[in-house]
Amino acid sequence: MAWTGGGSLARPLTGADEAYQTLAGARVGGKPRLTVTGVKLGEMSVASSRGPATVPAWLFDLKGYGSPLKQAAVTPSKLPQPPIERSRDIAGHSLNQLVQVSADGRSVTVVALHGACDDGPVVDVLETRGSVVLSASVKDRKDDGNCTKQLLQQQVTVKLDRSVGDRVLLDAHTGRPVPYKPPHRPSPSWS
Repeated sequence: MAWTGGGSLARPLTGADEAYQTLAGARVGGKPRLTVTGVKLGEMSVASSRGPATVPAWLFDLKGYGSPLKQAAVTPSKLPQPPIERSRDIAGHSLNQLVQVSADGRSVTVVALHGACDDGPVVDVLETRGSVVLSASVKDRKDDGNCTKQLLQQQVTVKLDRSVGDRVLLDAHTGRPVPYKPPHRPSPSWS
């Protein structure tokens, strides 16, 4: 696995049969929906909490299709335990997506959600050895009775004490990694 911005990680490969089984989970009448005519090891791009990465992939040739179906051929690494649990008892907002990590890794830009009747989002950060936990909230919620219930998105850049490096970016509200979606294009997952 190699990241576009630099760095790599060695992970064990999965077999073609195992990778296919993750794709073929839904069967009709016990028969696969697609007919595989060939398979070879190649590469594909995936979104990760550290940005786009290139990983080994099984390329399945399918009857009736001109392009292969790609499935990652690596075992995912176990996510580190977040230093905090998901926030359950406080009102919070999720982070919609990670947009970018600065070249030096010392700041991250995320899209935070907020309402039409507040002064915008605020993103606080808690840094540990294995993770960067981002917690979204809003500035000065207005309560004048004439507020619409629309949800707005705004980019927020958060400064870090040290480079993100190989730490995972976590959303404190969900307790999960912040999804990476580059600006102005969809996030690749599988093709």
